[in-house]
Amino acid sequence: MDNLMLNNKIYLEGKVVEGLKFSHKMYGEGFYTFKLEVERLSEVSDVLNITVSERLLAGMDIKEDDELIVEGQLRSYNKFIDGANRLILTVFARNIEPCEERSKNPNEIYLDGYICKEPVYRTTPFGREIADLLLAVNRPYNKSDYIPNISWGRNARFCKTLKVGENIRVWGRLQSRQYQKRVSEDNVVTKIAYEVSISKMERASNEGEDSEELDNELENTPNEDLENKNESENGEEKKQINA
Repeated sequence: MDNLMLNNKIYLEGKVVEGLKFSHKMYGEGFYTFKLEVERLSEVSDVLNITVSERLLAGMDIKEDDELIVEGQLRSYNKFIDGANRLILTVFARNIEPCEERSKNPNEIYLDGYICKEPVYRTTPFGREIADLLLAVNRPYNKSDYIPNISWGRNARFCKTLKVGENIRVWGRLQSRQYQKRVSEDNVVTKIAYEVSISKMERASNEGEDSEELDNELENTPNEDLENKNESENGEEKKQINA
């Protein structure tokens, strides 16, 4: 079980922008959610969902504008919304503490999982290469989290060589991204997608031999946000994946 606690790790520093709300109770234990805004080096911020146990909250008073460090794991679950199952991503907090000073890397995630759907390779209107892949990351009690990932440049090309069932490791950040979906001829709605933006990846079996890094660190590539904005304006919808 210890190894399954190490294959999914996330570290966040940010500001609370939506306070605690009761979420659900499981086996007599209550769980709450709040939203954390995590800044990028660009002017864009990611607003991420955090889930925390009432037991971890003992003696804590989390409120809006609090600066926090959150460490834990990225979890997924299906939720029935508007007549269909949707894959929901949330950060399950295992440690929360005040953030006294921001570091250079306020949003870091590491996943060790298995390709569970054929990677989808595409290009943006700017001609930049992108690949979407879905990772199944095991956790205790025979459960798995299904986590969408997006890669760019050479990493996207590398994804074209991956097969369903392969074990890979990825490093990157958890991001939120707005996109537009046309629901009728006269009605377009704005939605939010959550995904891991990959900065480095490798096949687990080769201990880094096949590792490919992005041409530039994502945080230092302003075209990323510009391209995502352009895709939304052109009505390009990122496919929602049902686990």
